Amino acid sequence: MEESISGFKIRGDWGDVVEHGERITAALREAGAHDAEIDVGSQYADAFAEWDEWRPKTHERLDSDVSEKTAEQARVEEGKGEKAGKGPDDDIKTAGEKLSESYKALEEDEADEAVDNWRRSIDYVARAADSAGRKAIRRVEDTVYQRVMTQLAPYYFDNELISANVQQSGRGNGGEEFVFEVNVNDDDLKERVSNTLADLDDEVDRWHVETEKDTETVEAAEGVEPPPEPEDSSRSTTT
Repeated sequence: MEESISGFKIRGDWGDVVEHGERITAALREAGAHDAEIDVGSQYADAFAEWDEWRPKTHERLDSDVSEKTAEQARVEEGKGEKAGKGPDDDIKTAGEKLSESYKALEEDEADEAVDNWRRSIDYVARAADSAGRKAIRRVEDTVYQRVMTQLAPYYFDNELISANVQQSGRGNGGEEFVFEVNVNDDDLKERVSNTLADLDDEVDRWHVETEKDTETVEAAEGVEPPPEPEDSSRSTTT
């Protein structure tokens, strides 16, 4: 793994990509980013869940599953009108009603109410235009993104907690090769993740150094004698 100011980068096969995402997720979980009851998690729990959903999984493919999730994550969010369950036609109708009320208030010499209704009418018109624009964009964005954008740029994820991108870098002797870079956007949290990843690497290194080879298992399974232990030169004698 390469670590720099831009994040934590891994180069390797799909298994390496998946493991890299799992390790960073585990480090974030250890830091409490997943738990809304913890200070860190109260700010990032939803963002952590989004990342955990997007990160590449063992059974997925880059050009189909990750592409679809990237397009979904990049979709234009709902505007105020949509969140209120109102379509553009509904807001245009309400805007007309508010404009009529504004004229009526003017006729009744109620200037403040007239101005208030006029402003609300403008707000509804703007909200209707916003909703219509968002709907139009969504009708084409999935197709455009999946068919065009991912051919020009890596598959990416971005929210307040994580910025990440993965792309195929070529084909090696062992098959497809990928580059997967993940950055933690909170500097304090990034440092904690870095320390956790370093501890994990140390544990793996120590495991490889300290674990003895189980030659008895090999002998039993394959019916062969284990290789002789090297002679300790310190106990050898000369004649």
